[in-house]
Amino acid sequence: MKNPEKRIKNQLVSLKELQAFGVNLYMKREDLIHPFISGNKYRKLKYNILQADKQEKRTLLTFGGAFSNHISAVAYAGKEFGFETIGIIRGDELGLNPEKTLLQNPTLRTAAEHGMRFKFVSRSDYREKHTIAFIKNLMEEFGDFYLVPEGGTNKLAVKGCEEILKPGDDNFDVICCAIGTGGTISGLINSMNNRQKVLGFPALKGDFLEKEIKKYTIEGKNWSLINKYHFGGFGKIRKELIDFMNNFHAESSIPLDPIYTGKMMFGIVDMIKKGYFKEGTRILAIHTGGLQGIDGMNLRLQKKKLPVII
Repeated sequence: MKNPEKRIKNQLVSLKELQAFGVNLYMKREDLIHPFISGNKYRKLKYNILQADKQEKRTLLTFGGAFSNHISAVAYAGKEFGFETIGIIRGDELGLNPEKTLLQNPTLRTAAEHGMRFKFVSRSDYREKHTIAFIKNLMEEFGDFYLVPEGGTNKLAVKGCEEILKPGDDNFDVICCAIGTGGTISGLINSMNNRQKVLGFPALKGDFLEKEIKKYTIEGKNWSLINKYHFGGFGKIRKELIDFMNNFHAESSIPLDPIYTGKMMFGIVDMIKKGYFKEGTRILAIHTGGLQGIDGMNLRLQKKKLPVII
């Protein structure tokens, strides 16, 4: 990819319902970096791919769920930069009929089209993915590989995410991002200036993220987590969120994904309307990509007879 970052822009979000509050809301369009290796996936993979190349590893192995943005991104990055790719996928039932699974799952189908091989494992085995024994068994089965963690978060990923904020972003008061594994917000915390605050919007329930983030971040920075906009947990969605995303897209021309950025933007807009931010506050929300997941989510929504994401 030749300088994909030149596509990024800070786009003003002008919504009629926010005009009376005097808050300046912008979105950093990291989703424009690449159709598949977009947003924080590009940031997280950048230095890991360089490290794999340095170690002369020619296979990338990683983990993810059936609709994982990360799985899709690793598959495309492997094809783009000349690596074999292997995805360890949660859910052994998906391997009972692989052809049917690929037919019904646009994420895995796209990953397969870009050369990724799959190993479907049970949920109990998947929980052992961090153990030495589990990794040893994978090496015996697949040979030598460069291991990319689930979600892509490690020290090299955080280093990549530290490059999201640019010198021109110093004039924002608040930086907002959605959180999955904590790598993206860690990079933002490390690179923000001392007068800024970072707000993280977890996409899943639980209090473990704060501890995880502290492993990668500089002490003394001003940041906090907003835990009330996960809509019931990871991958959970309600009609209220779908309607918000579709209206947001229609009014701003910015598409949102239902797992991360949709929930974050719902939260930011709700907080603005409730007076959380004082008048004149300049907010920069990070669009972390993940738009490939919309097709898979729409299949689920159709089965539930809910509106689809436009």
